[in-house]
Amino acid sequence: MAVGKCEAVAVASTLGGSGDPTPTHGAPELRREAVRRRVAELGFVRVDQLARECGVSLMTMHRDLDELEGRGFLRKVRGGATSAPTRTFHGDLAHRMQAQAREKLELAAYALRREIVPGQVVALDDSTTSLALARLLPQVAPLTVVTHFLPVLRALADEPGVELIGLGGRFVPAYDSFLGQATAAAAADLQADVLVMSTTAVTDGVCYIQSQDTVITRRALIASSARTVALIDHTKFGRRALHRLVDLADVDRVIVDSGTGEQVVRDLRARSVAVDVAPAAT
Repeated sequence: MAVGKCEAVAVASTLGGSGDPTPTHGAPELRREAVRRRVAELGFVRVDQLARECGVSLMTMHRDLDELEGRGFLRKVRGGATSAPTRTFHGDLAHRMQAQAREKLELAAYALRREIVPGQVVALDDSTTSLALARLLPQVAPLTVVTHFLPVLRALADEPGVELIGLGGRFVPAYDSFLGQATAAAAADLQADVLVMSTTAVTDGVCYIQSQDTVITRRALIASSARTVALIDHTKFGRRALHRLVDLADVDRVIVDSGTGEQVVRDLRARSVAVDVAPAAT
């Protein structure tokens, strides 16, 4: 019997591409990991297609999608599942990593030049925009970096001149970060020179986030940092999210990318937001 796409993905992820295929209908966690990867790869997949590829019933696949949605890996929608962000779903991490990569690099490069100097304690949130900055930070070492985002810890783990402080607490796999009250308490015990953060959406000059645990953690980082800088690409101004995070007028500096509309910038400045437009990358 030919191995379906769902089974092939599961086998590759578990066996590294070697060994005999194992049907995923007999291994629920293996199958769910394959489904998660499949939805992340395609952005949207119909539930009947997933059931067919994995060789399970529609009822079983619905249960798998319910479980994955509960863990925050995807969002069930009519007829299937999506990895794209919605008003209440932050989006699969792989999806977020790929989105607006050029804009994130623009923002990160500008923030590095204007906001970061050797010797600082720099706090980074668990946004993929801050991750873009993290990858540039060794250029201005020595630095101390405080974060609760595992990809930042991995990116800087072997960099000389960068001291890392990881904020622990409850680990949330869908975000690849530590979130919630324990993480906020760890942040409150530290004092950073600057926090670099991002947001899911901006409405009427206010940052919004899908996850309440993310709000709790980021507010603690804001409170424990002498200065807060928000890096926001132009797509965030056309979105909506559920939980209020912070007014941009209360942030020390907002940096937007070169694709941000002039009217958006004028509106921010009319709201007393200190905003810079990062130049286009050359």
